[in-house]
Amino acid sequence: MLTRRIIACLDVAGERVVKGVRFVDLRDVGEPAEMAVRYEQEGADEIVFLDIAATHEERATFFDVVRRTAERLFVPLTVGGGLRTVEDATRALRAGADKVSFNSAAVARPALLGECAGRFGSQCVVASIDARREGGAWRVHTRGGREATGLDAVEWALECVRRGAGEILLTSVDRDGARDGYDLELTRAVADAVPVPVVASGGAGNASHVIAALREGGADAALLAGILHDGVTRLSEVKQAVARAGVPVRLITNGTEVSPC
Repeated sequence: MLTRRIIACLDVAGERVVKGVRFVDLRDVGEPAEMAVRYEQEGADEIVFLDIAATHEERATFFDVVRRTAERLFVPLTVGGGLRTVEDATRALRAGADKVSFNSAAVARPALLGECAGRFGSQCVVASIDARREGGAWRVHTRGGREATGLDAVEWALECVRRGAGEILLTSVDRDGARDGYDLELTRAVADAVPVPVVASGGAGNASHVIAALREGGADAALLAGILHDGVTRLSEVKQAVARAGVPVRLITNGTEVSPC
């Protein structure tokens, strides 16, 4: 089995890391670079940096914050939020990002995914999809979960891959911040439909939820935010639990890869 990834997410607004519930009631939880370094030391396989207010406020991503964060990291960094053009993606990559993530901009102009894939390679392009359940399906929302699009989330994921996305970052708006588990049905539906890695996001409350996302949900990676920011658990503890459950993950102690306990 391929090694599964555990990813720490930093939602940023006003150059500070914030966290809310279902994309609202945001509260300040820390400084991006400091938190990114701490999570890397705890064993994060990757860091995701999302400027969640950039699109809504119609401004560019804080590239200086990206640069300060990236220069202190050794694990891959994905940057999203406020990226609208190939030039924006280029600036993010030059600031130190390893991948660029598109949500609202890709919905507005799907060709952007192909343009970036052609310039940087599909492995660098992430399609970020925020989905809400509506009846028996899930609909894509943009602008920080504020705006419904009418797009079917599974069909849109397939279209993103056809356009050149090399990874899907899939967030359940209904579960975001609720800590009652990922939407496994949504995650499985997308994972079964697309041939690229799917990152499950929205709803992690403990290690068992992560294990379920990687097993039953079919995700290639699980994203964590609030439970790390609030000290509910440590990333290293989550990875140990996932490894003990028989799911292959990379375990790091003092910079050295180790076997699970």
